[in-house]
Amino acid sequence: MSTTAPPAPLSRRRLLQLGGASATAIALGIDAPAAQAEPLPHREGLFSLGVASGAPRPDGAVLWTRLAPEPLAEDGHADMPLRPVSVRWEVATDEEFGQIAARGTALAQPELAHAVHPRVEGLDPATAHFYRFRVGPQTSPVGRFRTLPAEGTAPDAFSIGVVSCQAWYHGHFTAHRHLAAEEELDLVVFVGDYIYEYGITSANLRRQGAEVGPAHEVETETLEQYRLRYSLFKSDPHLQALHARVPAVAVWDDHEVQNDYAGETSSTGISAEMFVHRIAVAYRAFYENMPLDLTALPEGPDADITAGFDVGSLARISLLDTRQFRDPAPATEEEQQAQERTMLGAEQERWIAERLTDSPATWNVMAHGVVLVPITEDRVDMWDGYPAARRRMLAAMAEADNPVMLTGDIHRHVAAEIPSDPADPGSDPLGVELVCTSVASDGDGAPTDGYTEDWVQHDYVKLYDGRRGYLHVRLSAEEMVSSFWVVDWIEADDTAPKQLRARFTTPAGDPRLIPA
Repeated sequence: MSTTAPPAPLSRRRLLQLGGASATAIALGIDAPAAQAEPLPHREGLFSLGVASGAPRPDGAVLWTRLAPEPLAEDGHADMPLRPVSVRWEVATDEEFGQIAARGTALAQPELAHAVHPRVEGLDPATAHFYRFRVGPQTSPVGRFRTLPAEGTAPDAFSIGVVSCQAWYHGHFTAHRHLAAEEELDLVVFVGDYIYEYGITSANLRRQGAEVGPAHEVETETLEQYRLRYSLFKSDPHLQALHARVPAVAVWDDHEVQNDYAGETSSTGISAEMFVHRIAVAYRAFYENMPLDLTALPEGPDADITAGFDVGSLARISLLDTRQFRDPAPATEEEQQAQERTMLGAEQERWIAERLTDSPATWNVMAHGVVLVPITEDRVDMWDGYPAARRRMLAAMAEADNPVMLTGDIHRHVAAEIPSDPADPGSDPLGVELVCTSVASDGDGAPTDGYTEDWVQHDYVKLYDGRRGYLHVRLSAEEMVSSFWVVDWIEADDTAPKQLRARFTTPAGDPRLIPA
């Protein structure tokens, strides 16, 4: 009879080895001379996962691609050799690349699944740019981004697409197809659940015409499994087209790691000692597969995805993390009401309060994963489970002009005027919350469902719809126009036309949702 000793505790040094990469490797991955890598033997399909840009600034952006000739290879390396590969990139002001504005070389390394994140700088503000990557004779698809307006300038308008909860196996990414075709679009914000960790089986595979192998049937736990899950989702052509169209910024919610996790607490009873390893590899895979700046690179189970940028004097945009630092769900009503309970953590609370207090912008837009507006006290996975933290958040929002919250998570479109006093539903609105439905999660959906009454019982909730779709927000100095688009089906195919479910105007200085 053999016995197995219990696993030794994971030290922080070991976690860094498992969940991160060395500073030297990262530095080379951002910007490296071509001499650092040997030529890659010719392989077809290196750019099968497309291209993306993110972390926009007035003088540039972060570019992203990941070399993946066999994106669904089960080892998590997409059939790439386990050695560095030089990747050339170039940025131009014309789609034919006749006017090159910047170029360089990054090193795609196996430590980061052969992803690259070069930061492009020195570009002109408020200018459209085109970018592409090259490895040997292969050239990637062309992506596009527009640099942000210069500090202090006042752009006429800025348009944001908001998407959430894209369970690939529940249906086609029709919402992405329509959003990528929007005439006015400057940025897309992913507000959580970019992937799902659940095993994909015949019981939940609703996307007709799709098949997956046995490697996808188990819940993701290892770095290789998370990489494979990102590859599956990012193989969707409509998601790739959206990323190529405009820069993307992203926050995570729970399914990037595990459903309903909070801080370092697993929702299924995994010990904290072991769960931090799962967090570490999940956060690393998130970084590898998103157009994030170097500041978002995790160190083991610690990562900083909070970010902020200004769109001239028109808008200040802040990205918040409502998972990594939150207290676990309350076990009792007394615990739920405890003053010290937090959704963001003390440091992040201070950060967003300072950004709001000091903001010179007309609009102050925040994006994160879960609903802020009061709905029902038994939904403790939302801010309803953290009432003291919500009061602090509302106090910070009251210091800024025109606060707007963009959230997701619930797989429904909701538009709400946020009461300034959560205990008084009739109190004057402080700002507005725009909740985006899912891209695919929960399948086709329906206009109403079993949760409708919980939401529409409140006069400050102006819209509830349970179909799939996306949110389009247009900001100008005079008003915000929010358009909620839906599609009637996604399970059968990707051909459903989009329908405008509701449109609201919010005048600057008047936090109301006026039907348009």
